[in-house]
Amino acid sequence: MDKRIYLDNAATTPLSEKVLEAMLPILKEGYGNPSSIYAQGREAKAAVEAAREKVAKALGANPPEIFFTGGGTESDNWAIKGAAYAGARKNKRHIITTNIEHHAVLHSFEALEKQGFETTYLPVDDQGLITAEQVADAIREDTALVSVMYANNEIGTLMPIAEIGAVCRERGVLFHTDAVQAVGNVHIDVVAQNIDLLSLSGHKIHAPKGIGALYVRRGVVIDNFIHGGGQERSKRGGTENTSGIVALGVAIEEATLGLDAHIAHCTKLRQRLIEGILGSISHCRLNGHPEKRLPGNANFSFDGIEGEGMLLLLDMKGICASSGSACTSGSLDPSHVLLAIGLPHERAHGSLRFSIGDQNTEEEIDYVIEVLPPIVQRLREMSPLWDSIVKAQA
Repeated sequence: MDKRIYLDNAATTPLSEKVLEAMLPILKEGYGNPSSIYAQGREAKAAVEAAREKVAKALGANPPEIFFTGGGTESDNWAIKGAAYAGARKNKRHIITTNIEHHAVLHSFEALEKQGFETTYLPVDDQGLITAEQVADAIREDTALVSVMYANNEIGTLMPIAEIGAVCRERGVLFHTDAVQAVGNVHIDVVAQNIDLLSLSGHKIHAPKGIGALYVRRGVVIDNFIHGGGQERSKRGGTENTSGIVALGVAIEEATLGLDAHIAHCTKLRQRLIEGILGSISHCRLNGHPEKRLPGNANFSFDGIEGEGMLLLLDMKGICASSGSACTSGSLDPSHVLLAIGLPHERAHGSLRFSIGDQNTEEEIDYVIEVLPPIVQRLREMSPLWDSIVKAQA
């Protein structure tokens, strides 16, 4: 198949040319250790600090508040466990999150529960939203941390981050947000939005895999997650990934400068895709909030079929997408996110996520709208349950 349309940008993004150009000199000649005092080391250190300034500027933060990590998962683990351990020393062992977080967050909370922490999981509504009032009602005297994702990776719903942050600030509770999907897709200001801790990942914004960052508001003290040398102001041990850090700086600067154009482009294509699919396929539902969603996210559920079948047939047509069902990772369970918004198991299994990027075009979107209906029809004709589903919903 010569045609290849990539619509899985929420999973990872292609490396940008500017990022690659910035990385190559570091990989070839800038291999000095940033902790060394000779010229090559000082040059590497300067490159790291320049990237730190770019990341800070993109978030409305100060450079000393930015710590480089190995990716979003590490940043989530560090923020959550570090804040929880710091809270435990003050006899605060209660932590709060939602039931639709990324597994990097949910599994961190589960690990803490095994160590005696108590978790409150806030339920979302049928569009994937929680309210600041839910957070306020859940906070107790012994609450150490609230962690709510900025944007859901599957259904694209945007949370009321500033309002939640204001509640946490008023109650003296640390607020962390997993902004891996949000950075580069929406405007973020950690000060205006009352954010204490924020996680981000490079490979979602056209930097390479293996680099991320954690914002820690000045004055917030959390325990170290990785111990070693004195890197990252003695907060995160390990020789700096200079080329990855430089790449992240360039990528987040690119994303910030082009953010308004990116939002407009992706939103236009997203709406074209949503209207085209909902208008041409029956027994189909859009998942997530219709307006408060990431500009490039479109998540659908199709009655009577499973997501994996659609993915395979789309792949044969040269289209890359993803399914909310976790079957491809060896599990028969459907997405916990889709179950949390109230979808029954059979409908959650038939989900499909398209995530649009700057490289996508109207012609590509129209091609998807053209080839998807026959795929759905073919799979439904093969399904022994389809006739009974139609009769039940008639």
